[in-house]
Amino acid sequence: MKKYLLTLPLIAMAMNSFAAASGAQPHGFNWESILLLVVFIAVFYFLMIRPQMRRNKEQRQMMGQLEKGHEVMTNHGVMGKIEKVGENFVMLTIAKGVHIKVQKSAIGNILPKGSLDAE
Repeated sequence: MKKYLLTLPLIAMAMNSFAAASGAQPHGFNWESILLLVVFIAVFYFLMIRPQMRRNKEQRQMMGQLEKGHEVMTNHGVMGKIEKVGENFVMLTIAKGVHIKVQKSAIGNILPKGSLDAE
């Protein structure tokens, strides 16, 4: 809801700018259109780019913390215990005697100790 409330003043400024431009020929440089463009870029940055950068940073930190014995869940919901950590891949034990190899980037969450035993 906040995202939409922030865009209302921008729409009002844009409508004002278009209404002024449609009437008479503009005289000189139009600072209002430049300001509108800067505001749109800033809103786009703070609502879309910055949160994605933060999520990517958290994902990289989590992938760097993976160790043998951690209980993890993949992005597709497969839960298992890490048996081996490689540079790009992780070997998971998902059941007794069942091992799968997944990419590190496929690991979604590190679960609390004992999560797999509770089920």
